[in-house]
Amino acid sequence: MSQLSYKTISANRETADKRWVVVDAKDQILGRFSSNVAYLLRGKHKTNFTPHVDCGDNVIVINAEKIQLSGNKVETKERLWHTGHPGGQRSRTAEETLQRKPTDLVEWAVKGMLPKNKLGSQMFRNLYVYVGPEHPHEAQQPTIIDINAIK
Repeated sequence: MSQLSYKTISANRETADKRWVVVDAKDQILGRFSSNVAYLLRGKHKTNFTPHVDCGDNVIVINAEKIQLSGNKVETKERLWHTGHPGGQRSRTAEETLQRKPTDLVEWAVKGMLPKNKLGSQMFRNLYVYVGPEHPHEAQQPTIIDINAIK
């Protein structure tokens, strides 16, 4: 047996097989749904997963306004941020976020589950979240995935 017969496959930008997938957020729990979307964005479901390369899929999330939160998190869960000015701490509950811009709730949850570096920012750009069942990415011929079948 040749010692060169076993080679570790390391993906790069050219060899990464990036697909377009559609996942439906209707009646899904936010945390479980977001962790599966982050798993797809990161590319950990692929055999040629490489930690330092963006080899994940482009994920389209539809029906973001129909996402569910367990317990009483709709009223109590808050997102805090700071404007950078003195006294500029702001907060918004999940209920207010769902009313104002429902896509933000899914985007914030998924972004928190990606790496906190330049690669994580690059992966986050592959996420497209839409309100309603329509999306403008039909030209990419995305495949529909059942998010509950992942892992």
